[in-house]
Amino acid sequence: MSAKEVDLFVIGAGSGGVRAARVASSYGARVMAAEEFRVGGTCVIRGCVPKKLLVYASRFAEEFADAAGYGWTVPQPSFDWPTLIANKDREIARLEAAYTATLERFKVELVKSRAVLEDAHTVHLLATGARVRAKTILIATGGAPHHGAAIAGLEHVISSNEAFHLPQLPKRILIQGGGYIAVEFAGIFSGLGSQVTLVYRGENILRGFDDDVRAHLRVEMEKRGIKIVTKRTVAAVEKVEHGLDVELSDNESLVVDQVMFATGRRPNIKTLGLESVGVKIASNGGIAVDQYSRSSVPNIYAVGDVTNRINLTPVAIREGHAFADTVFGKKPTAVDHSNVPTAVFSEPEVGVIGLTEAEAVKELRVVDIYKTSFRPMKATLSGRDTRSFMKIVVDGESDRVVGCHIVGPDAGELIQALGIAVKMKATKADFDAVMAVHPTAAEELVTMREKAMSYGRQAAE
Repeated sequence: MSAKEVDLFVIGAGSGGVRAARVASSYGARVMAAEEFRVGGTCVIRGCVPKKLLVYASRFAEEFADAAGYGWTVPQPSFDWPTLIANKDREIARLEAAYTATLERFKVELVKSRAVLEDAHTVHLLATGARVRAKTILIATGGAPHHGAAIAGLEHVISSNEAFHLPQLPKRILIQGGGYIAVEFAGIFSGLGSQVTLVYRGENILRGFDDDVRAHLRVEMEKRGIKIVTKRTVAAVEKVEHGLDVELSDNESLVVDQVMFATGRRPNIKTLGLESVGVKIASNGGIAVDQYSRSSVPNIYAVGDVTNRINLTPVAIREGHAFADTVFGKKPTAVDHSNVPTAVFSEPEVGVIGLTEAEAVKELRVVDIYKTSFRPMKATLSGRDTRSFMKIVVDGESDRVVGCHIVGPDAGELIQALGIAVKMKATKADFDAVMAVHPTAAEELVTMREKAMSYGRQAAE
């Protein structure tokens, strides 16, 4: 039997792959997509979406407690983990069905199978043994959790994938890691009532973020009862009668009910057949691509986390759309990966865009820093001990705002709007010219006038 022929074969039906498939189809391409797990990918099935639902759930404890300061009498609340997980699962199933329906509406043929490259134009579907010939192939298989070096008892450790399906809420949990996933799940479990210990090998959490943001968030997390242990790692995990005995690299040990590693994700490229067809791997471990997401094999492209460029869902979606515009819409489109806003749904939230203070000082001749820390208005009556933080980084020569950093309620929402201004190269004078909306936390962003710090150096000759 001859192989089926299509214009585009997409390996992976996550956010980037689905967007690429439907846009390519809208241009008239015959498209087939293969997904071996569930349609929607990491973000929809076991990432951003279910995580945000759990974040919402974790915040109600503080809302109940804060209500008393506003005159409400709230009965002692109770929480049921199985109910939350069941409701979350129903919503994820609904979203998966919506993604599948989108592919059907755009006449994209979906096959539930692992797909492996046999040559530059042939894909082997392992579930059925069928082979498909494709003019163009797009790899959008995302990333997978990576636990790091092997240690004794690693089989007792879970990743964020399994955290979404635990049968019960752990009373004590140790989370290893200091990035997005680690601090977010620390806040989730703590807010739902778990005793949380966060272990990180570095000096402080959220490596790569502005140092003031890292310091502020750590203080706020510790106020909420999360124990943060830095400059150490988990050396071994042993199952004991009353839980898991965790030994740290400094020989300290503690017993918990669950151990979760959030030590990063790696591009999901194993056993795809990339080597056999000559697809090169970059030094970052992802598929090497050019500005149009084309790999070293001219008709094979890759988008999203599998390239290990900027591993965020909206970036994967933008890359997938740009790929389809370039190849099938005949509109060459390169994605601009600069000034990408991002949020960490920790407690409190973090929202950032652009350069950190340290990066700005390294890259620019003159840097002006504006920052403020204040008690949110809501906390005045609730009595909660918490503070918000905001920082603006300015190119002192052009007056352009090159970085914004927020820690506090709704930081993710704020940074999305701020991203427009930063992308448009707004100046500090532009910010200052905007009338404040009072009383809001966001008004601080247009009322900061006093420089907290200025850096300058002589222009290079």
